[in-house]
Amino acid sequence: MLAGCTPWPETFARRYRARGYWEGISIPGALAAAAAVRPDKVALVHGDERLTYAQLVERVERLAARFVHAGLQPLDRVVLQLPNVPEFVYAYFALIRAGAIPVMALRAHRHTEVKHFITSAGAVGYVIPDRLRDFDYRAMAEEIRAACPTLKQVFVAGAPLAGQVSLAEMLDAPMTPADARATLDAVSLDPGEVALMLLSGGTTSLSKLIPRTHDDYVYNAKQCGRLAGFSEDTVLMPILPLAHNYNLASPGLMAALYAGGRVVLAPAGDAETVFPLIERERVSVIPAAVPLISAWLNSQVPERHDLSSLRVVQNGGARLAPELRARLQQRLGCRAQEIYGTAEGLISMVRLDADAEAVLESSGLPICEDDEIRVLDDDDREVPDGTPGELCVRGPYTICGYYNAPEKNREGFTRDGFYRMGDIVRKRGRQLYTEGRRKDIINRGGEKISCDEVENYIFGHPKVKSVTLVAMPDETFGEKACAFVIPRPGETLGFDELIGFLRAKRIASFKLPERLEIVDAFPTSPVGKILKRELRERIAAQLAAEKRSH
Repeated sequence: MLAGCTPWPETFARRYRARGYWEGISIPGALAAAAAVRPDKVALVHGDERLTYAQLVERVERLAARFVHAGLQPLDRVVLQLPNVPEFVYAYFALIRAGAIPVMALRAHRHTEVKHFITSAGAVGYVIPDRLRDFDYRAMAEEIRAACPTLKQVFVAGAPLAGQVSLAEMLDAPMTPADARATLDAVSLDPGEVALMLLSGGTTSLSKLIPRTHDDYVYNAKQCGRLAGFSEDTVLMPILPLAHNYNLASPGLMAALYAGGRVVLAPAGDAETVFPLIERERVSVIPAAVPLISAWLNSQVPERHDLSSLRVVQNGGARLAPELRARLQQRLGCRAQEIYGTAEGLISMVRLDADAEAVLESSGLPICEDDEIRVLDDDDREVPDGTPGELCVRGPYTICGYYNAPEKNREGFTRDGFYRMGDIVRKRGRQLYTEGRRKDIINRGGEKISCDEVENYIFGHPKVKSVTLVAMPDETFGEKACAFVIPRPGETLGFDELIGFLRAKRIASFKLPERLEIVDAFPTSPVGKILKRELRERIAAQLAAEKRSH
């Protein structure tokens, strides 16, 4: 395995192979196998462009051969930073087929993050768009190249600057399929080797690099696809960044293609874009997130379109409140499927045939029988079912360590190799109920407040469009709860009105928010997670300013 990565212990690896989790097939090999069964079926749609499976594989192999001719060597790291366009799909599979390791950056990342990824990975290549909106990635790439000695080549989807390489020219230059395959025959892929690197959440510090192998990531995608009911009839519409684990392989793009389905790339996530596409392309599954779902439910657009094809709207990244799950099912006439997990490994999914309680309340079951789960207290002792604690996991697609990060590995893993998720959960048997991140538990003078729980109560208020609860500093109690609320259009909400509503729920008084902030929008990460850290900092600064003024 690539130096700097921690392999699975051999006894575990043998068991995972014997039980069929690890098939010994590469990520592009699984795509080629799916294409061989249905070469003429449409695989990818983007605007008016429609590619069959045979055309997709041909483009992937041609670009992979061009990457080899450009000098990429096996296990070279290449930062991949493209939006949701066909070039992302080609470059992702092609880099892996060429033996390189794509490092999956998000389009919102800028100089500091990208330099960190390139330096940490020792990356020799960087794949970018030319411009997105008013930002020029080419100029950023040149500044970074001047500061990063390992970075040799910049590949551009669009018009390159001098010294950069055009992806379009690489794809369009004459090369027969036979010539491409002859070049690639010299590149053998070990299914047990690192295939790509994902990024840790990085909401409080620069992201760590997460090495995923062919074996574990193919299983991750296929098993998630099975539990999402993916088949040749699936029409998946990713909206969030494809570079994120959720939209890439949980189940995402890879699972849809491995199952022989069709992937429709949406140019934006607003209702005016999404719902006409559902009708036109007969979309059946959408991986979404809380901000998107909340916006759609507060739009009048859905009623103007035929949504009869829509079977499932998935939610990932942050827990969707039961109130919103119920409204989603009623409003769009589809199943809400909660997906909880991490780029480091464990994925938990609510099954499509689950009962109403699981659909509305839970975060599902781990996807694999060999996902080992423990819920631990602050002293690393297992707690009884129903008691909140930190989720720790081990299994056939959960990493055993970050790339080149021994100190982080000591902090992030137990002595016997369980990954510390950092999430507070309760479990009943293997059914998981998330209660937020450890830092999302507000400690009010020793009384613990679950932000998730209180947010769910507030979502039930008829004037509330969206809400998030954060800790604010307090000299007496250490922390108190502050509710940031986005009201429904035309509505106003007062603090006393909110507290009266919550008191009627008969919850403990210490759980009641002690401040209300009305806002127009929440700060969010590139994958749609609400950045609570920014809100905590905002309210802390506001309180400090108010104290000074008195």
